[in-house]
Amino acid sequence: MIADPLAMHARFRPDAPALGDIETRQSWSYAALDAHVDQVAAWLVGELGPASGSRVATLARNGPEMVILHLACARAGAIFVPYNWRLAAAEIAGLMADAEPVMVFADATFTVPDAGAKLFDIAKLAEITRNAPARPPAVARRDLDAPTTLLYTSGTSGTPKGVMVSEANVFWGNSNFALGNGITSQDVFLCDMPLFHTAGMFAVVRVALFAGSMVWISKGFDAAQSVSRIADPELGITVYFSVPQMAQMMWNDPGFSPEKLKSLKVMATGGAPNPKVQVERFIGAGIAMSDGFGMSETGSNFGMPMGNRDLVIAKAGSCGLPYVSVEMRIVDEDGTDVVTGETGELWLRSPSITAGYWNQPELTAKAFQDGWFKTGDAAMRDADGFTFLVDRKKDMYISGGENVYPAEVEAAITELTDIAEVAVIGVADERWGEVGKAFVIAKPGKVVEPGAVIAHCKERLAKFKVPASVMVTDSIPRTASGKVQKHLLKDQ
Repeated sequence: MIADPLAMHARFRPDAPALGDIETRQSWSYAALDAHVDQVAAWLVGELGPASGSRVATLARNGPEMVILHLACARAGAIFVPYNWRLAAAEIAGLMADAEPVMVFADATFTVPDAGAKLFDIAKLAEITRNAPARPPAVARRDLDAPTTLLYTSGTSGTPKGVMVSEANVFWGNSNFALGNGITSQDVFLCDMPLFHTAGMFAVVRVALFAGSMVWISKGFDAAQSVSRIADPELGITVYFSVPQMAQMMWNDPGFSPEKLKSLKVMATGGAPNPKVQVERFIGAGIAMSDGFGMSETGSNFGMPMGNRDLVIAKAGSCGLPYVSVEMRIVDEDGTDVVTGETGELWLRSPSITAGYWNQPELTAKAFQDGWFKTGDAAMRDADGFTFLVDRKKDMYISGGENVYPAEVEAAITELTDIAEVAVIGVADERWGEVGKAFVIAKPGKVVEPGAVIAHCKERLAKFKVPASVMVTDSIPRTASGKVQKHLLKDQ
């Protein structure tokens, strides 16, 4: 049987608030949410059959209906696939070809590529909960370790990777975050993070429902509005998750004052390295900022010990200590553990970690060694056991909390027939943390305009992947084997 904290809270605390739409202030108790999840799950079983493993996708902005569908898929034995609506149509089409969803629920404002799936407006879910019988579905769950969610994250080759997340993974990831941050049924979360992202759906929504807390869903982040909501005593928000760039935008908002965030029990950050100076600034102002580490593949893995303010300041820049179910190693190129204070690749082992990537057994095999997941991140552990992320082994950079892989951007730029060579790196940016910079070489006799390169990328790629600048050059440094020496580009 699959662990189902929602059903437990619905029995033990039926009238406690569970989920809310912060835009309309509509809310659901645990009993009401449980009933709506049953209704949608029963409808899915009627459409797909029990325990079908069929993929049910979304292309929609944040809303309570996405949470209901996500939970209903688990109960119906289907697999929930939330697509990143910021992606270009061609990218969405590629992801649909990989997951092969049988139905897609979408906002009316988005164009869904034709891939043979049944298409429903996201409002269909509200119709189901209004009209369907209030009864649970026939027994339809799949095994605890079977995937119930696919989270897509790009690979270094530009090939999309569908991370398979099971309810067992979710349970342990939730346990890690909730125990590490002292989450209780008295807490109230605000979810500004996108629900297609592991932070939004799992580190916020599923953690809240796991602990019996209340979670408000917003359409998205707006610095001034988010600060105002956190400061609103009627909402009583105590837990907030953001990427570091969001925290920076809040601090820089003209109407900001630290007093507005002091009601938070924890302001968790992740998705990108949080600068030491920012941690010191927030903690020094009395805001309980806690940096951590997690991935789509691993769930929540590290966090800071929030009960010791002086220690958190002393270790600013660290992602903290491993959570309860997490084992870690830092190894050299041969897979041998490095000594304390030395840098190596971070390897993890935990029941919160995915079994692998959808339809990609070779990539899955490369990601694991002797049961350990190889994160691809370079890290260092100090004498007190605190982990510091030093750099990423791969060429990936993070822009506004979103992973960007240069190979994918380079592939798009290479489509331009007047370009002979291209290399893309991430460079520091005050607002987004990092942005892309492309170096291009024109073919003999051809002229390449930087604006044309950026315009092409805007047609082919999500906005956050489009390079912020393009430099036309005569040469790109390479090794004898032809690999681009990106560290030399960074030095330039």
